[in-house]
Amino acid sequence: MQLHKDSGQLRVIIDVSYESTDEFIDFIENEQCQFLESSIWILSDLSCEDGLLKFEWYVDESTQTATLVEEFADVASFQELATKAIGTPVNLKFREIAKFENMTVLGNVSEEIKENLSAMGPKFRSYKAGLN
Repeated sequence: MQLHKDSGQLRVIIDVSYESTDEFIDFIENEQCQFLESSIWILSDLSCEDGLLKFEWYVDESTQTATLVEEFADVASFQELATKAIGTPVNLKFREIAKFENMTVLGNVSEEIKENLSAMGPKFRSYKAGLN
């Protein structure tokens, strides 16, 4: 590990709520994650430095809320995935069954990305210090 060295990785944290626990869990397990796994931007032979590094859901069934944690190798990987995912049937269904509550982007992003995401009202945090 190195002190105060920005890895260039980008993390996106998205909080959602939903009405039907069974529908939501079934969707993330059997449609959304399956779609990402089979898509061209996630290939099993890629190293950890390529593209999407993590796509993890954390669910609180008692409050019907969930948090998605995405980790990308760099800003370009985030832009590529976001561009490819928008408008897909899986993305459209997600918008139907989940209500977007909050988005936080951790990492250094361009003003263009900030503008492109502005409709979702995200919070942006730039890297300043740490161990990685």
